[in-house]
Amino acid sequence: MQQNLFLILHKLILDWLALFGIIISRYFLICGGTHLLFYFILFKPRRQPLIWKKIKKDMELSLLCAIIFAFCAALVVTGYDLGFTRLYTSIDKYGLWYLGVSFIALLIFQDAYFYFMHRLFHHPLLFKKLHYGHHRSGEPTPWTSFAFDPLEAFIQAFFFICIIFILPIHYIPLLTALIVMTVWAVFNHLGFDLFPQSFYSNWLGKCFIGSKHHLIHHRKYTLHYGLYFTFWDKLLGTQDLNYDNERLVPIKKQV
Repeated sequence: MQQNLFLILHKLILDWLALFGIIISRYFLICGGTHLLFYFILFKPRRQPLIWKKIKKDMELSLLCAIIFAFCAALVVTGYDLGFTRLYTSIDKYGLWYLGVSFIALLIFQDAYFYFMHRLFHHPLLFKKLHYGHHRSGEPTPWTSFAFDPLEAFIQAFFFICIIFILPIHYIPLLTALIVMTVWAVFNHLGFDLFPQSFYSNWLGKCFIGSKHHLIHHRKYTLHYGLYFTFWDKLLGTQDLNYDNERLVPIKKQV
C-alpha cells in the first residue's frame, strides 16, 4: 500500500514538472509571438510605448500560475491513470460525432463557469484578494492573459478537475479546448480593437467575445465578464449598451 502510494506521488511530481515545462513554454511562445506580431510588426505606429515594468509583473504572476495550472493538470492525469475520471481514449466508445458535441459542451460549460466566477471576483470584498493581480497592469497586453492571483488560478483550473468527473470526454476535444482557451485569452488581451467597426454588425461580432469586448472590461470593471460568448453578459445586464458602436482609443498609461 505504501509502495503504491509512493509510486503515485512520484509519478504525480514527474507529471507536474513536465506539464509545468509545457505550460510555461506555451505561455512564452504564444504570448511572445503575439506580442512581436501585433506590437512591433503589424501595428507598431498605433501602439503606445510599452511599460516593461508592468509586463514583467505579468510574467512573474503567470510563472506562478503555471506552477498551479501544472499541478492541477497533473491531478487530472493521475485521476485518469487511476481510473477515476470519465476521460477516454477510444473514439469508438461514443462515436465520432460525440467529439464535436463534447467539445462544444465543454466550451459552453466553461464559459458559464467563468462568467459567474469572474463576476463574483469583482465583488469589492473579493477583488483585492482574488483578482487584483490580473488588473494591476491597467491596459492589458498579451502577457496579461494568464496573469492571475494564485487562488484565482486554482479556481479557474478547478473547472477542468471537476468536468472530467462529470462529462465523458475524449482527450482530443479536451486538449483542443485548452488550446482554444489559451489563444482566445491572448487575443482578448491585445489591448486594442483588432476588428473593423463593421465586424460588430454581423453574428460573429455579436455572439463572440474579442479584444474590444474584453478591453472594455479592463477599463470599466463592471461590464463584460464572459470568456467566449456574449450570452451571459447580455442576459444578465453586464453588456455595454453602446458596445456595437463604441470606438476605443488608447488611453495614457501610468507608470
